[in-house]
Amino acid sequence: MASACFIIGAGPFYGLPVAPGPEDVVLAADGGYRHCQTAGITPDLLLGDFDSLGSQRPDNIPTHTFPVEKDDTDTMLAIRYGLEQGYETFHLYGGTGGRMDHTLANLQALGFLARHGARGYLYEEHMVFTALCNGSLTLPARAEGIFSLFCLGAEAQGVSIQGGQYPLDHGALSPFFPLGVSNHFQGRPVHIAVEDGCLIVGWEL
Repeated sequence: MASACFIIGAGPFYGLPVAPGPEDVVLAADGGYRHCQTAGITPDLLLGDFDSLGSQRPDNIPTHTFPVEKDDTDTMLAIRYGLEQGYETFHLYGGTGGRMDHTLANLQALGFLARHGARGYLYEEHMVFTALCNGSLTLPARAEGIFSLFCLGAEAQGVSIQGGQYPLDHGALSPFFPLGVSNHFQGRPVHIAVEDGCLIVGWEL
């Protein structure tokens, strides 16, 4: 299995449904270092502007410090670093809940990863989200549970859903109406495709 980049942010932390292995890299974004301590993980790199962690930065971990006034969030700094290192799979924790603006920013970051040829997974307490741009993915069969699709950016065209309770055949999803919310697994794999555009896809853990 190819190695992955794990990014631990400072938002609410709900554990590690997918835990890093010895071949993976762990980046702590500012206050996300506290969550690493909670999980018993030593990050490979600590980065950010440190407006959250402040003087509590450890001395024994490599650190990249950035100015507070910048265009990137601390999570985006970690994403850019991971892409520069060649990682194609990203697991983002501590990036939902708390401040809604940061949650929205991290959902957009999933689209950023997809546009750069990578796949990101953003975990919250009960669901995980990823971005799908001009492509397809298959969710494993489940007897029950919810999955949802949201348009990210311009209207998504050629959207298909197979295997869920509410199928869709080459339809369109608008960013201004939540048509794709709360679909249901039916004991079959769910195949999702979009021909032109970007979707946020979320499913229950």
